[in-house]
Amino acid sequence: MNIILGVLIPLIGTTLGSACVFFLKGEIGNKLQKVLLGFAAGVMVAASVWSLLIPAMDMSADMGKLSFLPALIGFLLGMGFLLIMDSVIPHMHVGSDEPEGTKSKLQKTTMLLLAVAIHNFPEGAACGAIFAGVLTGETDVTMAGAIALSIGIAIQNIPEGAIISMPLRGHGVSKGKSFLYGVMSGVVEPIGAIFAIMLASLVTPILPYMLSFAAGAMIYVVVEELIPETSEGAHSNLGTIAFAIGFSIMMVLDVALG
Repeated sequence: MNIILGVLIPLIGTTLGSACVFFLKGEIGNKLQKVLLGFAAGVMVAASVWSLLIPAMDMSADMGKLSFLPALIGFLLGMGFLLIMDSVIPHMHVGSDEPEGTKSKLQKTTMLLLAVAIHNFPEGAACGAIFAGVLTGETDVTMAGAIALSIGIAIQNIPEGAIISMPLRGHGVSKGKSFLYGVMSGVVEPIGAIFAIMLASLVTPILPYMLSFAAGAMIYVVVEELIPETSEGAHSNLGTIAFAIGFSIMMVLDVALG
């Protein structure tokens, strides 16, 4: 039951964020968007280090000085996987009118949804991998630590859900549909989590690679999307401050509960 709840917590965060479309009017202001993106980036970087990369290296401690190798390989594979997905799947980022990926006749709303779905999958995989480690007993991470990761991802999913639903509403999509699209963007997270749990349970030795794979994918999202979008337009330190806050909260959650 704890694991089912754990993999659903991030989706709850996305749902809460998407529900902002019912309470807020108009699109999210530029400054607020910078804050939300910076906060999300901070949470993801801290989660990648403390919840994923460090446990992956700890699991490989018997390799001595080469204990970094599984983490390094998994990290690079995760970065490469997201790079390929970004290049192949047609999608469009919020605030942009330029489609990315292969040419497609998909509607703009669909491509906006795909952009977030691509980046939400590794977050789900991260949750699944850490819960798989708890199930198999192969990591020092406790159930409370795994729940902390889910809560951290859910916290950064709240602004992410709002960043999807609010602009869609601004483009003339109804409130109901905007909310639904926002929620759908987060559905891939529990799917990714279940996939990771099943895979890791079947082949326990690959768990360090899976943890670091998820970390690499998350860092790709931060560097490729979140930080550039935080820096767009007039210079502001708001995104940097929000990054520090998000990073600190996730670090405290992981260390205190892990």
